[in-house]
Amino acid sequence: MAWITLLAASAVEIAMGLALKYAEGWTRLVPSIIGVVAALASVYLLTIAMRELPAGTAYAAWTGIGSVGITVLGIVLFGDPVSWLRLVCIAMIIVAVAGLRFLEA
Repeated sequence: MAWITLLAASAVEIAMGLALKYAEGWTRLVPSIIGVVAALASVYLLTIAMRELPAGTAYAAWTGIGSVGITVLGIVLFGDPVSWLRLVCIAMIIVAVAGLRFLEA
């Protein structure tokens, strides 16, 4: 159950990143509010997951999943640059998070 909570925290973290992109430097009220609320919700869910998961594993997975998610969405939604090196780096993050998950026990 802790890993499901951690995935939810990561999904909310991705939503926060998108909201902050749309907030355009805090100049748009609704996306700014959504970003702050999502950040608080994400950290709350992370702390719940940390009740059962090692802190380092949980934090690394949370940031890794969030980073991959917002990077992929940046490519798809905003035309952020994509190169084979970027894709390799994304793959390394995914492998590292999976490794932490399976080596956790």
